[in-house]
Amino acid sequence: VQLVESGGGSVQAGGSLRLSCVASGYYYSSNCMGWFRQAPGKEREVVAVLYTGGGATMYADSVKGRLTISHDNAKNAVYLHMSSLQPEDTAMYYCATSKLWSLESSDFPYWGRGTQVTVS
Repeated sequence: VQLVESGGGSVQAGGSLRLSCVASGYYYSSNCMGWFRQAPGKEREVVAVLYTGGGATMYADSVKGRLTISHDNAKNAVYLHMSSLQPEDTAMYYCATSKLWSLESSDFPYWGRGTQVTVS
């Protein structure tokens, strides 16, 4: 399984970004796709998860209303639409996938290498 993230960058506070994650190498039709982030000196935390089978989503309280997770099954892609970004959103953002519906990073066996988001 390979996950490749893109779309990170540097933005000013209040700005927007869209992160993309393209998955390959697995063949089950429904799975949980998640975005996690890790800031320097902090533990990795969940941002949002989505179940591709029905589109159900869950978000961390800190990002509700500002970040939106979506997917395109035809492209095996999941996206994170980020708006009203704040300096505290600065982190490495990782895409991950699991057969389990979960918010726990330990339940996700497959991870991308991450894409950096910096908000100043």
